[in-house]
Amino acid sequence: MGLFSKIKAGLQKTKASISDGITNIINSFTRIDEDLFEELEEMLVVSDIGVETSVKICNEIRVRVKKDGITDPSKIKGIMHDIIVEMLGDDTPLKLDTKPSIILVIGVNGVGKTTTIGKLSLLLKSSGKKVVLGAADTFRAAAIDQLGVWAERADVTMVKSVEGSDPASVVFDTIASAKSKGADVIICDTAGRLHNKKNLMDELAKIYRIIKRELPDSSIETLLVLDAATGQNAVNQAREFKNVADITGIVLTKLDGTAKGGIVVAIHNELGIPVKYVGVGEGIDDLQPFNAKEFADGIFDLGE
Repeated sequence: MGLFSKIKAGLQKTKASISDGITNIINSFTRIDEDLFEELEEMLVVSDIGVETSVKICNEIRVRVKKDGITDPSKIKGIMHDIIVEMLGDDTPLKLDTKPSIILVIGVNGVGKTTTIGKLSLLLKSSGKKVVLGAADTFRAAAIDQLGVWAERADVTMVKSVEGSDPASVVFDTIASAKSKGADVIICDTAGRLHNKKNLMDELAKIYRIIKRELPDSSIETLLVLDAATGQNAVNQAREFKNVADITGIVLTKLDGTAKGGIVVAIHNELGIPVKYVGVGEGIDDLQPFNAKEFADGIFDLGE
């Protein structure tokens, strides 16, 4: 299955929610009026695009309809597709310009953080990168064990310590290992506790200090992993984490199992954080770089 086919297949539930919803609305109107816009806006909100973003999309449709003198409701779906592509902006790949570069992965338990690290490791390794993992989520032993399983699957080195040890010390040891092995990329798992934001902030600040000291010129990505199925709760999580970390990108998991893929648009619009990867299946190769046009094409059932 090709890249677009994977994304399109993974968006079937979201497509049923958004595209089919739009079709049902526009088929019930013979002209474009405020009643139509109200129904569209309500449908978008229900599809987890969120109130703020839904209002913005509908306002932009109003502007374009008026500007171009459009009277046929069937034209609205194409207009909305184009608006969403523009709203999502340019795709933002990982910035891995230095050797080694560092990726910190954060997110609450249960969102697929460890699985994402494993899949990302394989993806980078398959592109020719030498990867070293750091098990810096020392808050729970299971996180270390689970990451070890994925390190074996991806056939990459993992640096670990014992449960309860200092996460920053694990990052320090991982950097030392990566230097000695000539690694291209370091990926560090980190704790995702939100119940005490001060502790999380202090922990991340200490990790950043270690990185700056040991690799002062390295490229650093901080990826927040979110579960697409949680809808607006994922947007709220992103907002909370943004307050304690310099997030450079989002990884949205379990997109294939939910109708709430519209949160991609809400995250971009409300928080200004790019989605860099999406999970569209359970397989080890089902983590895909995010592409705005392919995403919109999948929602509106366009493309190949």
